Amino acid sequence: MAVEEIRVPDIGDFGEVEVIEVLVKPGDTIAAEDSLITLESDKASMEIPATHGGRVTELKVAVGDKVSEGTVIALVQADGAAPQPAAPEAGDGEGDGDDGDTPEAAPAAPASASGGATVEVRVPDIGEFSAVEVIEVLVESGAEVAAEQSLITLESDKASMEIPSPQAGRVSKLHVALGDKVSEGDLIVTLEADGTAQQAKSEQSPAPAAAPAQPAAAPAQPAEAAPGGGLRASPTAHIEDGAFKKAHASPAVRRFARELGADLSMIRGSGHKGRILKEDVKAFVKQAMSGTAALAGAPAGGAGLPAMPAVDFSKWGEIETVELSRIKKLSGAHLHRAWLNVPHVTYHDEADVTELEAFRTSLKDEAAARGVRVTALTFIMKAVANALGEFPQFNASLAPEGDKLILKKYCHLGIAVDTDKGLVVPVFRDVDTKSVFTLAEEMAAVSARARDGKLRPDEMQGGCMSISSLGGIGGRSFTPIVNAPEVAILGVTRARMTPVWDGAEFRPRLMLPLDLSYDHRVIDGAEGARFMTYLCRVLGDLRRILL
Repeated sequence: MAVEEIRVPDIGDFGEVEVIEVLVKPGDTIAAEDSLITLESDKASMEIPATHGGRVTELKVAVGDKVSEGTVIALVQADGAAPQPAAPEAGDGEGDGDDGDTPEAAPAAPASASGGATVEVRVPDIGEFSAVEVIEVLVESGAEVAAEQSLITLESDKASMEIPSPQAGRVSKLHVALGDKVSEGDLIVTLEADGTAQQAKSEQSPAPAAAPAQPAAAPAQPAEAAPGGGLRASPTAHIEDGAFKKAHASPAVRRFARELGADLSMIRGSGHKGRILKEDVKAFVKQAMSGTAALAGAPAGGAGLPAMPAVDFSKWGEIETVELSRIKKLSGAHLHRAWLNVPHVTYHDEADVTELEAFRTSLKDEAAARGVRVTALTFIMKAVANALGEFPQFNASLAPEGDKLILKKYCHLGIAVDTDKGLVVPVFRDVDTKSVFTLAEEMAAVSARARDGKLRPDEMQGGCMSISSLGGIGGRSFTPIVNAPEVAILGVTRARMTPVWDGAEFRPRLMLPLDLSYDHRVIDGAEGARFMTYLCRVLGDLRRILL
């Protein structure tokens, strides 16, 4: 009897994750990709799907168990493995009275009939993310796809990404749908490579029809993402368990809310798609303790602030409503959160880059021979990396508790890149160890991928400090928002020739405006001024990098 084990797949860096739901029982018939159990860590919840269809003969886990990658979840008797009722009547397989449980289903199992031409396309390495939502399915069964053609679009709370096909072929089966949550290694589509016979496709096509209608229950939770209409009750009031579970919040926020006795169903979320953040829970508790939570008629905005009123602008003339891009929606929520939580200070100064620009211009021929274009930004990156070495409190992040500083021994810089869909911030690794030519080459390649929407999530994580340059556009100064959990960001605008008094006469000097925003909880005014003064000195004389 072909009984196979279904194990916990690769779930990233998580180990000993708690089972909070068991979605099947012994005797149930399941299809491939049906969810078996739900796991919940302090960062994410995820459903573990079946790797193949069949009948569940034994469950190996229960609610409350802790599991890791490789733990056996269930024993499953594979489809067609033991068709005892149908075996004596194999000769009757031609009859039209079969209901799908007779030997008619057996031939569907050999998916290898097409030889090695069937390709399983799975979710590639997407960094630290798991259980990422599918927000677009860009192909359908039977569609012809080219190599590198996008199949699905995923969206996490930090980035959106398209998953491409590794080769050309025909989609024989889709394994994901809108709203599904996927992680690295999850099966997206089964692809028939070019030239594969149509027989394999027709044999596999009945499988989706035979699948039970269980997945329809899965979207029920996000359907009521924001049941609360503002602050309506004391956090110590009775918590209705069903409404609490339906609230749109992460496992860590749920645990935090339970510890404080706050009812998530009474809180309006300020995060992406109405997600409830820890700050929202804190604001709810604070208002409840001050007595203002009883004002049920006043829905709150971010961090408990009064929401902006809706305005009908069509009363005054013609209007058009345009949907924000996904990147702007994601970055908007992140910037709003950073602005509300980080006490910003912005320090403005100018660096004399006359000699730097002359040196950069002298490198044009050498750069062209290497096939790269060296910009002033590459020199600014090297200068910032040097300054971070001199001022380690800038190369740090504040611990979540707010009582410790996490100092980083590496130097990765985020560089804001303007795209048609909005601003993205790819991270360049180990800037302190690379030459300006290497950085110029990386910047050209990464910027091109950013504008094509091809950046991987891991390429936008792990920055120590960010640089936002408007030099190609113009302006004299601006106030960049700290890209938390970083503690500082450098703004750069267009350099201009300015008459500078040298003690004897005015001389034309190329002056570069710089704007340094920093987290005042970590960096005080004197430290900010010293950092900027040092950075300006380095940009004015790059030989200081050698000291």
